[in-house]
Amino acid sequence: MNFIEILMISIGLAMDAFAVAICKGISCKEVTRKKCMQVGLAFGGFQAFMPLLGFYIGAGVRKLFFAIDHFIVFGILVVLGANMIYECFCGKSEKMDDRINFSSLIMPAIATSIDALSVGITFAFMRVNIWFASFVIGIVAFIFSSIGVHIGNTVGNRSEKKAQLLGGIILIFMGIKVLVEHFI
Repeated sequence: MNFIEILMISIGLAMDAFAVAICKGISCKEVTRKKCMQVGLAFGGFQAFMPLLGFYIGAGVRKLFFAIDHFIVFGILVVLGANMIYECFCGKSEKMDDRINFSSLIMPAIATSIDALSVGITFAFMRVNIWFASFVIGIVAFIFSSIGVHIGNTVGNRSEKKAQLLGGIILIFMGIKVLVEHFI
């Protein structure tokens, strides 16, 4: 997997965190650089850690699923993408508060990185430098989340749904690409 593919997956994964960061920014009376950094570090840190965890879980079961690994990767990415698109149109809007601290960020950071755990599992079935991929995923999530807080505070919730929709579409296309490459 090359850098561009890892970057595209990273952007897709970051969209959930970006959407939640926008919500956090909407709920903040005043956004400071410190608040943007805190949100970015929370989301980026979990987005970087979860693929590592998923990779090592996946590596443990890789031999059991080697013959169908491309279908597994396709299925996981398409389901994650479809879920993001579904949540974009049918999901409940979460009530956010003005607090930005560890206790207010831990649950959203974990929730938005569950898909990164699944992607980490798929990476175990592919030729991926997991440390590099996790680093890129974490950096992209950090950047998107930090910017998302600022955008949310400035623009409002107009961008939240679009970001989530784009992330879902990217993940679905990456899943289709993996499947097509297997058959070519």
